[in-house]
Amino acid sequence: MRTRFLLPATASTFVLGAVILTACTAAPTTSTTAATDTASTSITDVDATLTAAEVLADNENSTTTNDDEWSTDAAGEISLDGDSATSDADGVTIDGSTVTVTKAGTYVLSGRLDDGQVVVDTTDDGVVALVLDGVDVSSSSGSAVSVLDADDVVISLSAGSENFLSDTADYADDAESNAALYSDADLTIAGDGSITVTANGNDGITSTDDLVVLSGTITVVAADDGLRGKDSLTIEGGDISLRVGGDGLKSDEDEDPTRGYIAVSGGTVDIVADGDGADAQTDLVVTGGSLTVQAGGGSSVEPGDVSAKGLAGGTYVIAEGGILEVDSADDAVHSNGAVHLGGADATLASGDDGVHADTALYLDGGTVTVTTSEEGLESAAITVAGGDVDVTASDDGVNASSGSTASDDATEAARDAAQGAMPEGERAEGSTDGQAPQGFTDGEAPTGERPSGAAGGGMDTDGGETLVITGGTVTVDAGGDGLDSNGSAEISGGTVTVSGPTSTGNGALDVNGAFSVSAGTLLAVGSSGMVVSPAADSAQGWLSASLDTAREAGAVVSITAADGTVVDEFTATKQFQSVVFSSSLIADAATYEVYVDGALAATATAGEAAAGGMGGR
Repeated sequence: MRTRFLLPATASTFVLGAVILTACTAAPTTSTTAATDTASTSITDVDATLTAAEVLADNENSTTTNDDEWSTDAAGEISLDGDSATSDADGVTIDGSTVTVTKAGTYVLSGRLDDGQVVVDTTDDGVVALVLDGVDVSSSSGSAVSVLDADDVVISLSAGSENFLSDTADYADDAESNAALYSDADLTIAGDGSITVTANGNDGITSTDDLVVLSGTITVVAADDGLRGKDSLTIEGGDISLRVGGDGLKSDEDEDPTRGYIAVSGGTVDIVADGDGADAQTDLVVTGGSLTVQAGGGSSVEPGDVSAKGLAGGTYVIAEGGILEVDSADDAVHSNGAVHLGGADATLASGDDGVHADTALYLDGGTVTVTTSEEGLESAAITVAGGDVDVTASDDGVNASSGSTASDDATEAARDAAQGAMPEGERAEGSTDGQAPQGFTDGEAPTGERPSGAAGGGMDTDGGETLVITGGTVTVDAGGDGLDSNGSAEISGGTVTVSGPTSTGNGALDVNGAFSVSAGTLLAVGSSGMVVSPAADSAQGWLSASLDTAREAGAVVSITAADGTVVDEFTATKQFQSVVFSSSLIADAATYEVYVDGALAATATAGEAAAGGMGGR
């Protein structure tokens, strides 16, 4: 039986709540796809620091039939010949174009079977191994290969062979099997040959128990899901190509919510899916191999009614190795519980969030590059402890949020007002596109303060969310807030560079609660309307400066001490009018000058918020 960890509810272990499948205060993640999608309720009983090995150990082991568990010695031969077949094997019966294996053992199949079916139906203990050596089976009435009863089954692709399976386009609602290659037993696919599966009516390859791929070249074109193991789906090797109308990789057990995980440790998987690229009812764990995913048409396509996430897990998504390339209409990586990215090389493009975890997101290794997103990284608790993180977002870059609330809506309305935008596309009186409304000046909010109800700078209530950066390299290019926490934020290590918004209604930094910097390097540049800086009592020195006018991309900015020492220099990548900088080189209460292209643009005193800006708590 699969169990869940019940750990102390501390921020350091990212365990929020104490009951599995308990709805959070956040709006739950929902999907209009069939019930085989990841659970629609947020998972709070999770620990985002768990490793892949720990998460897999909390699942039942998948059943894998290895090569040393069966042999071709004394194998039976089955020759397919159009609308009939022949065999001298004791465990085979033939009725017209239906070939049925009734005993455990090894069977070598070759030839073509038109409008026929290969069936496995035996109560014997032991392995049934079907060696496909140049097979082409098509069926207009059901599955091409159907395992109705067996102990363990192997599909072995003979070296150098090409094999083809195709099924009916119209399954009955009560069909006993409903995939081109269907198994009601644990199924392992191996060998050095190839197989092309055309699933006209439903799934490509399905096991109602464990499905394991060890090797082989596998191509699936399916009306619905590509590879589906209901108890689990494990990929250890192989070259897999999936073009499907549903989900690419799928694991779901409707009758047991503790089962339904996906584990990828090797192989090459290329997925183009109308639905999710990979969807695990419980956990999705990647420790090796290569996953290339296009879901829902990609990040440039507006998400439709069907869930189109790249990689999705109901409880955990863990990526400790391998190469991930995801382009999805919805979230590129999504979990209803926790996400741990700790060693994979991930390149993500999303029409929504680059990485989303309802409860906790933990990054401590590898590379994560979000090339396109609305919000780059989003979760109630976000920690970056290592690795290289590079985020591009049209809205918030890194967003510690528990979900949309009424106060969030008020915040957005206030921000729209600060940018000259009114609800339903109307502009504030006296404003034009790209200009502040009447009473505002570009780069400035009225009287240097945030509009009533706007977030950040301690003006909103700390919602309990956390953003913690202890190491690694974080680079953010955001159209909305760069680093945004509806609760607190803490930087105690690493290198953080934020190119924030050009609009005055957002800021490079936005923190509702306490905001402290004790170590590391922070550079945040953006507009000057909503500038937030760390708390005055932060252990490490910082400065905040608002420039006399907005400056353009390409400008060279130097921060110098009173003695002329340059403490930092950078080239702006977009328009900006504010600079927040913290490092061990900044001395408390000292005066610094900010030069742009060699000319003095601002003077700042360490530990003091810039004019018009907001200091943290």
